[in-house]
Amino acid sequence: MFAALPRYLAAAFLARLADDGVGVTIALLAVERTGSAGLAALVLASFTAPHLLAGPLAGALAARVRSPRWLYAAALTGFGTSLVALAGLVGRAPAWVVVTVAVAGGSCGPMVTGGLSSLVAGIAGSAARRAYAWDAATYNAASILGPALAAGAAHLWSPGPATAVLAAGALAAAVLVTTLPYRVEAEPQPTVAALLSGLRALWTVPELRAITAATTAAFIGLGGLTLTTVLFAAHLGDPSGAGPLLTVFAVGALAGSMLLTRLPKPPAPLRLAGLCLLAAGAVLTATAFAPVYWLSLVGFAVAGFCDGPLLGATLHLRAEHAPPGTRAQVFTLGAALKISAASVGAALVGLAGGLPAPALLAGIGVIVLAASPLTRLRRKPSPKVPSTRPTTT
Repeated sequence: MFAALPRYLAAAFLARLADDGVGVTIALLAVERTGSAGLAALVLASFTAPHLLAGPLAGALAARVRSPRWLYAAALTGFGTSLVALAGLVGRAPAWVVVTVAVAGGSCGPMVTGGLSSLVAGIAGSAARRAYAWDAATYNAASILGPALAAGAAHLWSPGPATAVLAAGALAAAVLVTTLPYRVEAEPQPTVAALLSGLRALWTVPELRAITAATTAAFIGLGGLTLTTVLFAAHLGDPSGAGPLLTVFAVGALAGSMLLTRLPKPPAPLRLAGLCLLAAGAVLTATAFAPVYWLSLVGFAVAGFCDGPLLGATLHLRAEHAPPGTRAQVFTLGAALKISAASVGAALVGLAGGLPAPALLAGIGVIVLAASPLTRLRRKPSPKVPSTRPTTT
């Protein structure tokens, strides 16, 4: 058996690979079987909508049980099973049945994203800071390879089997999670108390308040980046160029995350987050004025590289400053707020779609820039929260 951290990273990567690829396969399934993208939009919305409600509840439930590894395994199993069901149901069953299955699968989503990350500190111990940089890299790598795997498998076979391949990854992640050690932070809390303690931590702990405010504000901009990139590529005369732009952004983010794992003394996490937002926002704003497509490729790659370490810094701050017994709630609540903010950003771009594409991209850059000062939303550094002596279950 290999060490716990590599097992965790393998599980996280497989789960996030499925999460990032499912949008492609569901869209292809709907178009192949119904000839319309309307059902695909409905199903994907049903996948993302539960995050805001399910995130806090998932974190509270994790605080309620003594050995949450089984809760995470159950959530990943539910996620994978929903993908298997959708592979057979999309375009064949009534829409309400498909939406119900998608909502059920989407409700497991917070465990795939923020929930899993809450396990890292208990696995890595004193090496948590570097481990969270590696964890962030799994998000970046999955965002690149998930859609590519989904599209490739769909081309090789068909969208149905491609969805099943993603489901197999999620189910394999569920098995791996059951093998991980888990350190109990505190006595289990009643569900309502656990939910309130997570909300209280995000508001009252200065570092958590600062990083949550900054990342939530930034994702109001970044949530509209995909649609804006499509419009921007068309503006530069290459309507099919959005894919490469988004790919180099993701590759740049992966490179930035990997660099963070190699630095012997990286900047303090909150300062690093502020610098990442400042640099990424500035580069995106400048890229809006790129006169030719190849310059925009460079700009997106650099912006991604600047954005990459932000996630690792965010994850480390959540783990380091979450009060005992609230880590899962802090992670799932933080992820839910970011996803909700991204949905708002995508909607805003849709409403402002009549504006020139460079103005939209510059607007995203300005929003990310404006989020940087929010990392200083604290009166004074709070002492690191003492943790209870952990026990491994």
